[in-house]
Amino acid sequence: MAYPMYEVDWSVLPPDQNRRFNPAFNIATIKQVVNEAIERVAPVSVRMQTPTRLRDLIRQIRAARTAAEERSVVNKECAYIRSTFREEDSVWRCRNIAKLLYIHMLGYPAHFGQLECLKLIASPRFTDKRVGYLGAMLLLDERQDVHLLITNCLKNDLNSNTQFVVGLALCTLGAIASPEMARDLASEVERLIKSPNAYIKKKAALCAFRIIRRVPDLMEMFLPATRSLLTEKNHGVLITGVTLITEMCENSPDTLNHFKKESGQREIVPNLVRILKNLILAGYSPEHDVSGVSDPFLQVKILRLLRILGKNDAEASEAMNDILAQVATNTETSKNVGNTILYETVLSIMDIKSESSLRVLAINILGRFLLNNDKNIRYVALNTLLRTVHVDTSAVQRHRTTILECLKDPDVSIRRRAMELSFALINGQNIRAMMKELLVFLERSDAEFKAHCSSAMVLAAERHAPSSKWHLDTLFQVLLKAGNYLRDDTVSNTIQIVSAAPGERQAYAAMRLWISLERAAVCGDATEKQPLVQVAAWTIGEYGDMLVSEASNAISMVDDDGVDEFSRPSEEYVIDVYQKLLWSTQLSITTKEFLLLSLAKLSTRFTTQPSQDKIRVIIDTFGSHIHIELQQRGVELSQLFRQYASLRPALLERMPAMEAGAPPERDDSDAEPEPALAAPPPDQDALLDLIIGSEPLSNGDVEHAAPAANNNTTTNDILDLLSGLDLSATSTMPASAPVSGVSAMSGVSGVSSLNNNMAPSLLDGLFASPSAVTNAAPSETIVTALERNGLRVELHVRRGGETAAITMRAHSTAPAAITDFLFQAAVPRTFRLDMMSPSGSVLTPQGEITQLLKVTNPSKTPLRLRIRVSYTIDGNPVLEQAEVNNFPPDLFN
Repeated sequence: MAYPMYEVDWSVLPPDQNRRFNPAFNIATIKQVVNEAIERVAPVSVRMQTPTRLRDLIRQIRAARTAAEERSVVNKECAYIRSTFREEDSVWRCRNIAKLLYIHMLGYPAHFGQLECLKLIASPRFTDKRVGYLGAMLLLDERQDVHLLITNCLKNDLNSNTQFVVGLALCTLGAIASPEMARDLASEVERLIKSPNAYIKKKAALCAFRIIRRVPDLMEMFLPATRSLLTEKNHGVLITGVTLITEMCENSPDTLNHFKKESGQREIVPNLVRILKNLILAGYSPEHDVSGVSDPFLQVKILRLLRILGKNDAEASEAMNDILAQVATNTETSKNVGNTILYETVLSIMDIKSESSLRVLAINILGRFLLNNDKNIRYVALNTLLRTVHVDTSAVQRHRTTILECLKDPDVSIRRRAMELSFALINGQNIRAMMKELLVFLERSDAEFKAHCSSAMVLAAERHAPSSKWHLDTLFQVLLKAGNYLRDDTVSNTIQIVSAAPGERQAYAAMRLWISLERAAVCGDATEKQPLVQVAAWTIGEYGDMLVSEASNAISMVDDDGVDEFSRPSEEYVIDVYQKLLWSTQLSITTKEFLLLSLAKLSTRFTTQPSQDKIRVIIDTFGSHIHIELQQRGVELSQLFRQYASLRPALLERMPAMEAGAPPERDDSDAEPEPALAAPPPDQDALLDLIIGSEPLSNGDVEHAAPAANNNTTTNDILDLLSGLDLSATSTMPASAPVSGVSAMSGVSGVSSLNNNMAPSLLDGLFASPSAVTNAAPSETIVTALERNGLRVELHVRRGGETAAITMRAHSTAPAAITDFLFQAAVPRTFRLDMMSPSGSVLTPQGEITQLLKVTNPSKTPLRLRIRVSYTIDGNPVLEQAEVNNFPPDLFN
């Protein structure tokens, strides 16, 4: 801009701007000096308005009292910035872009400054380039076409003689590089990695790290250049070189093998060991010292790379055993940086093929972490112990007391990890002590813990119970303390265990459960313990004659304090307790169905006529109940006291022992409840027939019921799972299929799911002969359904006429634990599939998860099963799908 009416007096310029005789000045610099001089001497009427400084804009925005006032300030400033951008040679472009970046950070639109950033990048001044490149990193990405215009500027600056300009270009390229831009400039980055300048070399290594993440195909280009990075003395170059090599090894098995096979001076493991040893033995270096530890960031990076190189490699592991032991013993633990290095050391020791003494040392370090006052360190220790407990269980057992103390920690995350680790430590030797502590935890824990904790306790008791009496006592304690937070399959499993127990244990169970039922009725807290009431009702209904007989006095019921809690009740008192519970308005319909059927069975267990008459009167009152299910049961059972009185003793006789699902192993699939389907609406899509019961395809470790809003998602998952299966068959389930329970008496064709309603199973003894209930153990066939990435899913198939029992067993050989494990299955419409809840959702290495499936095939057609397995390993979600069609042809014969 020129003002001919004003003569510029060069003598008034300060010495730092009076450069008229400097021939090195370019035209842009001279123009800026002239404009600044004019701004200083020109009157207000012709002078350009000076823009607000960045610090003043920040003060104005912070002074705004309302969001509207803040928007007003921002909009006003954005309008001014737009107007200045129209000036081709704006002196204040750099200041305006800086303000625009601050506005962008606040969340306001700032895209109109993209081209101005390119103009600043093209400027020869370093201050302009710095702001321009910063704006490009914030305002541009590969989705914007404008970013392609920056490629030529980047290439020019990568060849600059100023190291700081090269550094700016490398930072920007790593931040916003698209695949096309990366391929165009990768050769320049590879050249700069070999630069003798340490500053440029470390920037280039980090840029290569970003490029490899964006375009893995370019990894081979940078491979030769990485060899020189580990020979540098500069710690910045070393840490970036280790980071680059780690990324290469993690993403490419071929590259990992390349580094492992290098020999001589280029061998990477000895070089890393040498660098790490120098860091440990080096004296005080103020440049790299952090709280008394020499460059902990570099140590952590090296330990991580050693872990990757030593995994499944005995020779490499042997080379790093000594240095890992030195790091573990010489690192200071009083500061957090030392704990960080020790944590990485522990992970490396547990992942490589290390010596047993070294693994014990690593676990002892984690044990010390559990005593730390920092809850983050305690959580990390518990999480790591949970991942490594399978490697050396005996070493972890030494810290069992400390782990149990963590169950009392106020932090919910620590309590959760301590609970999971406690269950992993349970074995036949410590089951009594561990269960005692876990029962205390279950009673005091929050609702979110009770479902998972109670299910895991039931499973652990079943696997390691020292005696049947202790097993029953533990189950009843879990029922008592978990309340209504028990999983539904726990009720059916407990009933199966009681039914399969010897006669004396059945009497003991009836007496013990009667004590709990009586207390619940008297104290009025039966509503909060409905699973306990259901199990007690079933047990007393089956073995009530043992409860009121004089022989019950011979059974010891002494508690831990030496007090005999049991006093033999009279028949009338038992009925009064039942009546009080049945009259309760807060008990669920399912619990009342248990009680009603149990009361009907007691009419054949009690001998006095007044007792039977009182039972009949109570049952008759349910003939007009408002709930249709209870009304139907009341009407049907009333007929057994009148028209079919002669059949009542035979129909209500004691049920035979329920057989375990998969003997002889102790597993939650041992209790094989009879599942059933909820009949879908007739106009529902045929694919939805496979959505069975209340939670057929849900994760077995869910701790509370999923909201109804998720039903659509589950439906879509099933539809995806069924894609590809042949569902065009027209044969359907025969309408005359027999239905167990009282529903058969009234012609009701729907069958309730056992997990939601146990009463139909209670009535199986009424209308089915003992031979129909107890089947001989069928032959078993093993079908491998899925074997990928260390996960093996087997289907153990047992023949059984129209219904085949299939036990899914998932095994893992992966080094890391698998979490959020979910197994889903679907069959064509001509089949009926029932799925029990799984034994868990966490699959440890060499561990197992089981789940029981029952497939009914009235048409006798060959079985085709589509399965889906989803899980998380090392923080990465994995989804696998497969179709299984190699089942035995005579499966349903």
